[in-house]
Amino acid sequence: MTTTATQRREKVLRSGNDLADAGLIGPARVADADAVAERYAVAVTPHLASLIDPADPADPIARQFVPDIAELTPGEADLADPIGDGAHSPVKGIVHRHPDRLLLMPTLVCPVYCRFCFRRETVGPAGGVLTAQQLDRAIGYVAGHAEVSEVILSGGDPLSLSDRRLGELIGRLDAIPHVETIRIHTRAPIAEPGRITPALVDCLRHETPVFVVVHCNHPRELAEPVARACRRLVEAGIPLLSQTVLLKGVNDDAGTLARLMRGLIRNRIKPYYLHHADLAPGTAHFRTTIAEGRALMRALRRLVPGPALPSYVLDIPGGHGKMPIGPEYLSFDDSGTTVIEDDEGRRHVHDAGENRDRSPGTAERTRKRM
Repeated sequence: MTTTATQRREKVLRSGNDLADAGLIGPARVADADAVAERYAVAVTPHLASLIDPADPADPIARQFVPDIAELTPGEADLADPIGDGAHSPVKGIVHRHPDRLLLMPTLVCPVYCRFCFRRETVGPAGGVLTAQQLDRAIGYVAGHAEVSEVILSGGDPLSLSDRRLGELIGRLDAIPHVETIRIHTRAPIAEPGRITPALVDCLRHETPVFVVVHCNHPRELAEPVARACRRLVEAGIPLLSQTVLLKGVNDDAGTLARLMRGLIRNRIKPYYLHHADLAPGTAHFRTTIAEGRALMRALRRLVPGPALPSYVLDIPGGHGKMPIGPEYLSFDDSGTTVIEDDEGRRHVHDAGENRDRSPGTAERTRKRM
């Protein structure tokens, strides 16, 4: 084994020199990587480093995790808080946008830092974990809101917590009668599959169902160590869902998305969300247009079975929540008749009798009243 290979397997890469020593960037990019690291957290785990092909300048794994000087170029549409966390945070660590569910962020630390992260202004080692007092207040907030039926652990990555801290946190949520489900959003099975140990799995077993949502963006991320980690969770009875971010140069073609979605299903992970990229600072080079995303979803419907099809969503800036923005197949003609478009773009009238009692001009009169 070469020295470079050993370094890539054993060390989390955090600086320009680390990345250069591992062969992931050339010497000319070291200063740029360090300039990015001064602004946004950088970490590439040994597992992810092993998946990168240094000879490929367009490697989709490197694009997601190796810092790029383009991150320091602001975009016209960039927002410091692109999904409006701040406006909906009644106490530290809580984001409460919807009546029946909320986010609890016990840590802002991640095993790896995605270059397109929508919380890139707040995550990182300096963010740390909630203090005992802050966590007490956050859990007290959950306990005091009986309308909350689901708690979503996010951050940062909740699986960055020790088994003890994570187990205690889930145990406290499990003890709140109105909490019916707990969801964990994590990159750990992909970035650090060795984190999914039997001891960790034991932490997730409680009377309250725990769902794990795995963030995965490219089929190459589903390497064998990841498959083993996911099997360990599934075989313990923990349901797995996935979330994917649509990223230019990573997965913005139908073939790559189809391989990813089929790979997730093969590993018993239900594709859940395909996120349109958020307006996070310095991430304009990752964003597709919504029109491109909708076209990809149309193509994807033809390439994968129904259970492998995610919902294409956009998190509305300002804290208004995620909404589906996928292609539309249903429309109405001038008479109000239902028209459905198939995958080939052919339009079909669906006459189930709903509109037979309408006299000519009904649709026009209805529009005028509106």
